[in-house]
Amino acid sequence: MSFPPDRNSRSSRPPSSAHDWEATRVQTQISPRANNGNGGGPDEAADAQDIGRAVGNGVRELFVACEPADALTQQFDHLQPEFVAVHDLGTSASRKLLGGIAAASQRAVQRLVVRRNGAGTVLATIEYVDCPAANGRSVRLYSTEVDADTHTRQSMARVLLGRGRLGIVMVGDLPAHALTSALAPWREAVLRGGWICRRLLFMPLAAGATLPAEIAKFRAATAIDATPTAQVTRPADVWSQLCLAWNALQRQTKPGQDANSLPLLGTAHAAATVTAPNPATTAAPPTPMPVVGAPSPAHDEPLEHYLHELSQLAGVVSACAFDIMSGRPVGHAGARPGPDDLGRHGSAMLATMMGASRALGLGAAVPDTSITLGQHHLLLRPLPGHPGLALHVVLDKPHVTLALVQLQLRRFDDALLLAARRPNAPPPQA
Repeated sequence: MSFPPDRNSRSSRPPSSAHDWEATRVQTQISPRANNGNGGGPDEAADAQDIGRAVGNGVRELFVACEPADALTQQFDHLQPEFVAVHDLGTSASRKLLGGIAAASQRAVQRLVVRRNGAGTVLATIEYVDCPAANGRSVRLYSTEVDADTHTRQSMARVLLGRGRLGIVMVGDLPAHALTSALAPWREAVLRGGWICRRLLFMPLAAGATLPAEIAKFRAATAIDATPTAQVTRPADVWSQLCLAWNALQRQTKPGQDANSLPLLGTAHAAATVTAPNPATTAAPPTPMPVVGAPSPAHDEPLEHYLHELSQLAGVVSACAFDIMSGRPVGHAGARPGPDDLGRHGSAMLATMMGASRALGLGAAVPDTSITLGQHHLLLRPLPGHPGLALHVVLDKPHVTLALVQLQLRRFDDALLLAARRPNAPPPQA
């Protein structure tokens, strides 16, 4: 499934000032129900019940004295919002989908930045978009692709998915065992209690026979209304299915209520609330972006599988395969930094190290190196079986053992090399 670059992503935005947070009143635990005062939101009346405090440029900040996932749970328990959570399994389409929906409705992708009380350290960043609804209000879509360390990212994703009114799950080309592993933490979370979301819609981006069976097992174990859709190949397909599911839930949970008072999506009234460049445009369900066909799965399935398996290792934040000379990314899995940043800076670092090696008379082989930063490790290494390509991996230092990851990487390398020698073989099972 192909989406255009998200112009609102942090990789394309100038960094915010390091002092922006200082002028924000410190908030701990529950945010006050106060207007943001910036006058630019589409739902000013609803802003009193929004999370955090607006600081401008589509950013809200929440200062917390506990773990970000716990703070988010407290916010949802206090404010009782209705929202849609968009989650990725074996793909990275959710934030691009939000970007497309925002562009279609001429609204910006916004961010909720969670900071540590006192120091102001950024703990997590969540992206969301408010879609215009038929009753003049908005329906919020959160991406669960949270920008945070591995543990925080996973726990906040479960909170977003578990507390939403509707969960949309974008599913990549995953084998049965990978789906089972991905759904296991959700099943445990549901059985522990506190999982409010009772409707999950799984949207496969690739044809496969394993998804319905795995969803049936999950549904039987949890009693959650979890169903797969037909394969989606266009963003418009995702939007259409999302609108149908959301509107059906609204009518089901609010029987007898006038439809005009419900926050329904995709109706003529909702489209008319969007200020369009051409007022004469016929009102219709907002299509997230122009029709774009799904990319061919044959471009390098073993490499995609390799990156996905790597991204599932404990402590891995983001992983990117890129062209050494140009820095162009050819594959990515995980959160941020995104593929463009990892490819560009990975290429620059390799060029510097290779230049130093040549100057010292030590040859010009592509380095295989690890770099330790304050809170992260970086791994840069040539990609096995793919001449001219390299791998750039970001690891969360407090939650990873570097030697163990390097050992697991060698196991993945063997599977990737085997697949490279047998180009028609199925994806490697590392």
